[in-house]
Amino acid sequence: MINAAPHSHKSLTFTLLRLLADGEFHSGEDMAGRLGMSRASVHNALQDVAQYGVLLHSVRGRGYRLAHPLCWLDKERILAEAGDARSVLDIEILEHATSSNALLLQAAAQGAASGRVLAVEWQSAGRGRLGRTWHAGLGEALTFSLLWRFECGLAALSGLSLAVGVAMMRGLRELGVRDAGLKWPNDVMLPSGKLAGILLEAQGDMLGPSTVVIGIGLNLVAPADADRIGQAVGDLSACGVPPGQRNRVFAILLKHLVSVLREFSAHGFTALHKEWESAHMHADRPVEMLMPDGKRIQGIALGVTDEGALRVRTAEGVREFHSGEVSLRGR
Repeated sequence: MINAAPHSHKSLTFTLLRLLADGEFHSGEDMAGRLGMSRASVHNALQDVAQYGVLLHSVRGRGYRLAHPLCWLDKERILAEAGDARSVLDIEILEHATSSNALLLQAAAQGAASGRVLAVEWQSAGRGRLGRTWHAGLGEALTFSLLWRFECGLAALSGLSLAVGVAMMRGLRELGVRDAGLKWPNDVMLPSGKLAGILLEAQGDMLGPSTVVIGIGLNLVAPADADRIGQAVGDLSACGVPPGQRNRVFAILLKHLVSVLREFSAHGFTALHKEWESAHMHADRPVEMLMPDGKRIQGIALGVTDEGALRVRTAEGVREFHSGEVSLRGR
């Protein structure tokens, strides 16, 4: 089991939020009685819920009520809808932690098996690509990591982040989301903005074996503080998938991730190449590549190679750009 750092006050807050998850009024006296503590302890534990992206109403004589019900992750419900993938999945759910990727990387180094999944209800330091922070309120997103072991070495994992994007697209189609697309190398987009991000972190040797921790953050509801994120945000609720379906969404994504990872293990990205390109949102469009040294390169985005590199037609001819070297912006 992976343990987040203990914090009794925070744990009490989450226990109270579970009691309030139905969105109905609950008196402080009743909750205190159920938990065997004072009303003052309940009051104090609920004072800082705003930091978790939760809006709490307090009405004298009626008690406390969440502005919106919370759908908590449920391991058994997730496995029940995960199809054949359930046989390889080992799911653990934490209420709060710094980063699911960081914790699962530690578990991988200690020998955790392929198929280990760590989901976190609320992350205080969720990580995105290029050191960015992933912002999400409690119950408003899926933030999880999946560990997968490969017999091949790190050199054979080129294109894996794009393969994960294909799995995400398959899952979204099953959920009825039709207008999502992929932005090279690892973002899932809606017309309104970024829906999900993918972060891969690998361990191992160039010749094998190797281990990858796949971190995913997906918006079910657009964060209330979306303005400070610095980019447009998309969310599933705007596509007709309510946050109450959180466990089903998670199960469907895991099912398709396992299927694609098995496919990638057998055939590499080559087998998924055309499927990725069919969802490429910048295909044949002008783009600007932002290089690590600050240089900007303009051109027309073409497709990707069998190794997952983006091909761009520039003034100097067609060039290939590899994941981790650049950022991409449509223009």
